[in-house]
Amino acid sequence: MIYGAMKFSIGGSLKLAFRPWVEGLENIPERGPAILASNHLSFSDSFFLPAVLDRKVTFIAKAEYFTSPGVKGKLTAAFFKGVGQLPVDRSGARGAGEAAIRAGIQVLESGNLFGIYPEGTRSPDGRLYRGKPGGLARVALATGAPVIPVAMIDTEKIQPPGQVVPKLMRPGIRIGKPLDFSRYQGMDGDRFILRSVTDEVMYEIMKLSGQEYVDIYATAAKRQLADEAKARAEEAKRERKQAAAGNENG
Repeated sequence: MIYGAMKFSIGGSLKLAFRPWVEGLENIPERGPAILASNHLSFSDSFFLPAVLDRKVTFIAKAEYFTSPGVKGKLTAAFFKGVGQLPVDRSGARGAGEAAIRAGIQVLESGNLFGIYPEGTRSPDGRLYRGKPGGLARVALATGAPVIPVAMIDTEKIQPPGQVVPKLMRPGIRIGKPLDFSRYQGMDGDRFILRSVTDEVMYEIMKLSGQEYVDIYATAAKRQLADEAKARAEEAKRERKQAAAGNENG
């Protein structure tokens, strides 16, 4: 009930304002479980994709979105529940992963669509990064559900970091053909199989999105970018001190 009302209001508003284009809707099954594995460019990805689908798709969200106190907290919780987000306690890296896997399995065993971002976090620069094998592959092999690769196009350009007002432009969504990994079912303890499944999915996402692929994890890329920014700031600070010292000596 809540989801339907939210989908009508939010999904309708998004489609009216941004007019997203979609290719491959016929690859979404009318019924039954399926995993939608998408690249991750923007916070809005979890809203644009459900907006163009007739079926509900459930993504994982931080539990904090559902437990914040006060009126604002209650409104935020209602919003995320309404758009199909599922709260998961992410305390501890391993605990977060296991909780997400259990949640995904439950969604699929109920015959529903489960959305997941194999990169684990948003791309820091618009490129496609190495998929993490723990979540996507384990859920797929534990349930036998087909994996449908999805490419979000240009969603990161709508509201770049630091920009308050979204830019009205048309993002795109390409939905690929389902991938069947049932031949590996029950082998979710084999790390080589998990890696192979994940890489196959990421290859299909790359073909759909046209993104440059980087064979490192996005989390590592973010740390690298942060370290580079810190180094530039320290270098600029040293140059300012040197300049100030030179002025005093002069």
